[in-house]
Amino acid sequence: MSLANDLSPYVTAAVSAYGGAVLARANEEAADTTVGWGRKLLQRIFGVTAAEEELPEVVAELVAEPKNADLQAVLRVHIGKLLKADPVLAAQVRAMCEQADAATGRSGSTTVIASGSRAVAAGRDITAPVSTGDNSPIDPT
Repeated sequence: MSLANDLSPYVTAAVSAYGGAVLARANEEAADTTVGWGRKLLQRIFGVTAAEEELPEVVAELVAEPKNADLQAVLRVHIGKLLKADPVLAAQVRAMCEQADAATGRSGSTTVIASGSRAVAAGRDITAPVSTGDNSPIDPT
C-alpha cells in the first residue's frame, strides 16, 4: 500500500472536521486523534496557512464535498505525486504516519477471523465464488 493511501483516512477526516480551516494554524487540540493527525499531515504536506489564505485547489475541492470518494482519490493521487517528488518530505510524512498509527491503534496489518460452522474469512478481495454449503451449484472448473 502506498504512503498516500496510508495517510488518506487521516487527511479526509481532518478535511471533514475542519473544512476550509484545515491548514490554518490553530492551538486547539482535535477532539479526535485521527482528525488531529490528519490535520498535522496536511499541514506538513501543504504548509500552514493563515485562516484567510486560499487552500490548494485539490484540498478546497474536497472541503466542498468531503464525502466524495472521487475527490478523496484525487487528493490521494496528488499527495502521492508530491511525496514521490520529494523523498525528504516522504520520509517525514512516513514517520508521522507511523506515529499516527501508533496513537490511533491503526496498524498496517489486518486480522481476519472466521468463526462458526462453514464461516468464510477474507483478508482482501474475494475474486472467485465462495460456497459454504454441500452440493454447491458452483462449477469448480
